[in-house]
Amino acid sequence: MLPKEEILRGVENREEITRVIDIAEQAIKTWETVCTDFLSPPVAVEAQDKFSLLTEIQFMVWGGYPQAERVRMGITRAELPLDQSQVPIAALDVSGNFLFDTANHRDFLGAILGTGVVRQKVGDIVVLGERGAQILVVPELVSFLEANLNQVRSVPVKTREIGLEELKIRPPKKKEMTTVEASMRLDAVGSAAFGMSRSKMASAIAQGNVRVNWKPITQASHSLQEGDLIAVQGKGRAEIGEVSITKKQRYRVQLTRYV
Repeated sequence: MLPKEEILRGVENREEITRVIDIAEQAIKTWETVCTDFLSPPVAVEAQDKFSLLTEIQFMVWGGYPQAERVRMGITRAELPLDQSQVPIAALDVSGNFLFDTANHRDFLGAILGTGVVRQKVGDIVVLGERGAQILVVPELVSFLEANLNQVRSVPVKTREIGLEELKIRPPKKKEMTTVEASMRLDAVGSAAFGMSRSKMASAIAQGNVRVNWKPITQASHSLQEGDLIAVQGKGRAEIGEVSITKKQRYRVQLTRYV
């Protein structure tokens, strides 16, 4: 069996990671590929960090499309083959006339949860404006939601399964930039990345609206490093690229902003 307490040492999402460990032990015992439900970004990052150190198993994460935030983790023994097809995900098209009663991500999620489905069974929700949305789910929910998801807000909807290739995913727009800062503090680098004043960035951090590598950070002085991903609620994400030191001992930071 896996060294559970060692894996759990220092984790922030202890309950969720414990469930992933149980699934991994099932995979080892049965010699099969076993999948988690959908993991939130912080849990997925933490699980991958912890499980990448284990030699007994291998894993693959997949959310239905390359940029998916919520993903399932397929786990099997290290000796067995593993590919994307072993992490099953279904897509649903939820269509209706939302021209006069626009629905957002929260509305679609609320309608799904209102049918009795738990959050872990639902992946990303791609909102399509007045046309409705496309929703990633575990395959065993398809028939249930086709029969029971029939209204979002005041709008009658038709729910039907579609192929993953029919997802209308817009690739994120990228903006490359460089900033020079006295430190690698989150409020300093974040304000440059998102075009905000440093005080507004600090306020967003204090209010819990900023995540680094999907973990909520509430300290403006948090130190960043190469490869970190910063997400600000309502403003998208920014990735820290190469960091170098100038002649005046300041930090020159390459940034990629995703909108």
